[in-house]
Amino acid sequence: MAKIKKMIKTIKINADKCNGCRTCEVVCSAFHSKPAFSSINPAAARIHVTTHRLKDIWLPVFAGEYTPAECNGRDQYIIDGKQYDECSFCRAACPSRDLFKEPDTGLPLKCDMCEGQEKPLCVEWCLNDVLTFEEREEEVDEQIEQTELEAGLNALIDRYGLESIGTTVARIAQRD
Repeated sequence: MAKIKKMIKTIKINADKCNGCRTCEVVCSAFHSKPAFSSINPAAARIHVTTHRLKDIWLPVFAGEYTPAECNGRDQYIIDGKQYDECSFCRAACPSRDLFKEPDTGLPLKCDMCEGQEKPLCVEWCLNDVLTFEEREEEVDEQIEQTELEAGLNALIDRYGLESIGTTVARIAQRD
């Protein structure tokens, strides 16, 4: 596989600074609503702040790739005296939870770094500098990236089966 240079965009998280205001969730869901900024639904955000108020835990996590498999591990981690479970760090939309899935359709969500904006709005609106945006150039293996449509279709296939999806698409095609 050939190596190519690619701009890598990342958002670094300093969880110790997070106070759980969840502004990142609000601005993300507003930006991604259709049309943009027409509604706010934090369940549709591509970032989620895992909270446990009694233990003073606030942990922002970004939506990553969809995975059709549930993980086997439910390990517990203690970091700086705070206890986290494995799902707290997981970025995947998976069958075992509703996190990072579109509330109305159940289709997986993935952080797109607020494509078209200079930098992600969650970073721009974070009042405590919990989130910082970085761009760097890296040499990576050339890969074909999965489109949003492909990820959605894969999620539907996992849920309803390929045959059912194919039959439905054929039925819709006959109407046109």
